Amino acid sequence: MSTLEIRDLHVTVNTGDEVKPILKGVDLTVKAGETHAIMGPNGSGKSTLAYSIAGHPKYTVTGGSVLLDGEDVLAMTVDERARAGLFLAMQYPVEVPGVSVSNFLRTAVTATRGEAPKLRTWVKEVKEAMGALEMDPAFAERNVNEGFSGGEKKRHEILQLELLQPKIAILDETDSGLDIDALRVVSAGVNRVRETGRTGTLLITHYTRILRYIKPDFVHVFIGGRIVEEGGPELAENLEAGGYERFGAGAGAAS
Repeated sequence: MSTLEIRDLHVTVNTGDEVKPILKGVDLTVKAGETHAIMGPNGSGKSTLAYSIAGHPKYTVTGGSVLLDGEDVLAMTVDERARAGLFLAMQYPVEVPGVSVSNFLRTAVTATRGEAPKLRTWVKEVKEAMGALEMDPAFAERNVNEGFSGGEKKRHEILQLELLQPKIAILDETDSGLDIDALRVVSAGVNRVRETGRTGTLLITHYTRILRYIKPDFVHVFIGGRIVEEGGPELAENLEAGGYERFGAGAGAAS
């Protein structure tokens, strides 16, 4: 059973004018088969947590540790983290001109599995995964995210998730920009992966609507660069009803 352990994580960002502290001591453990929802207002540091784990160069870790199955994630390069089993679905997926979706997916799967999938079985695997996500098969030959709508980009992110089957999946506001139908389809894809019991999921969101489709085991309230409250699914409903006001001045940006 894979485990991601985050201990006393501190992170800063250089804005050009100053070095600004964003994360101020984050402690979190995510195990395979678990779904953790991170909820908090804009500017609280939720996305910084996601990108710091993934290794974005914009962010500097100044203290703490991140371990995946006992291995030091912070000592790994970005590609090493991905091969080790970390997956990040971005809030704003980038376009990759000149690289087809099919080539991108096969290259990624080859890197994580350690060998190239056999072509005959691979074509079937991709076709079935795209069908489950209600994606047009023609998208396989288009350039990655180029000309995709917001919903199509998010479906492609979950397509990657289903094919890569990572140890830990970090989903940064996957519900952002999705209509009701797309939210249902994307959520079903996430649920298919979590039901295997092999992947731990860290779901970052502002709202509870996606949590009606993807039921979290744990909910963590993120305020001012740290986790200030934890609970079960009922905590998300309490936040929906009462907002973040009860956390006072700390409910603003992580500064």
